[in-house]
Amino acid sequence: MNEPFVKIDLHGLRQEEAIKVIDKAIASAGPATYHLQLVHGYNRGTSLRTMIYDWYQYEPKVKRIMPGDNPGITVLVLKELY
Repeated sequence: MNEPFVKIDLHGLRQEEAIKVIDKAIASAGPATYHLQLVHGYNRGTSLRTMIYDWYQYEPKVKRIMPGDNPGITVLVLKELY
């Protein structure tokens, strides 16, 4: 995966399943990948949002975690844009 901004849909996944998908995306992110946009949803996706912040805040490849364009999206920043 070598796109600069990667969108990953996590709708309907349990936390364990979402972790596997996100870990795979982080591992396969190429040098040109800046952001992973994780779409988890708002109403039933809040547990995934909490898990993403808790689980990936200490991931060495993740520079920072920020909210997306709406409350149903979380962005993992792998590389800063300058």
